[in-house]
Amino acid sequence: MSKEVIKPKNEDLTELNAQLKNRSPQEIVEWAIDVANQPVVTTNFRPYEASILHAVVAVKPDIHVIWCDTGYNTPQTYKCADKIIQQLNLNIDLYVPKQSTAWRDVHMGIPSVDDEAHGEFTRQVKLEPFERAMAEHQPDVWFTNLRKGQTALRDNLDILSFGRGGVLKVSPFYHWSDEELDNYMAEHNLPNEFKYYDPTKALENRECGLHLPAE
Repeated sequence: MSKEVIKPKNEDLTELNAQLKNRSPQEIVEWAIDVANQPVVTTNFRPYEASILHAVVAVKPDIHVIWCDTGYNTPQTYKCADKIIQQLNLNIDLYVPKQSTAWRDVHMGIPSVDDEAHGEFTRQVKLEPFERAMAEHQPDVWFTNLRKGQTALRDNLDILSFGRGGVLKVSPFYHWSDEELDNYMAEHNLPNEFKYYDPTKALENRECGLHLPAE
């Protein structure tokens, strides 16, 4: 039976973010799980992803973990993902593009960000699988590993923000540095891999579209 949940409004977020700023990631996750009916956590197994997955499954072991795999990950990323999935016993829901990588290699390759085909490429490999996943799961809380300092857009977010479709987006490690995450990963013996490739980004500080303001 679903519990009655009062969804925060825009005007509530400033106060809630101030209250959560000095809490630990686990405390933030516990708070968010308590206000959720249908929480999910998304991952692409980029560097430091094991931290958010560990923090969330420590509170809710059976949470749906949405993995939108572009099909362009490095062998090292796939191997690291396997280790994380096994170590944390993740409840993985895998979403992939409707078109195969081989098909796309023939029809458009990997367009540069200046190529007019890049928008369609991004839609195929990232946005469409993500939107399909969210439509099927209908989450009210979405855990991510966004952090301040990653991009200009993310600098204007916070621990709590509203994502696409108005879902409450929760980033428990938002104020953490790489050094703090390194220590967290070491403390919990979590695998990490830096040989990661996102074909939709030319630069690390470029957004692909998933975290644009709520529509």
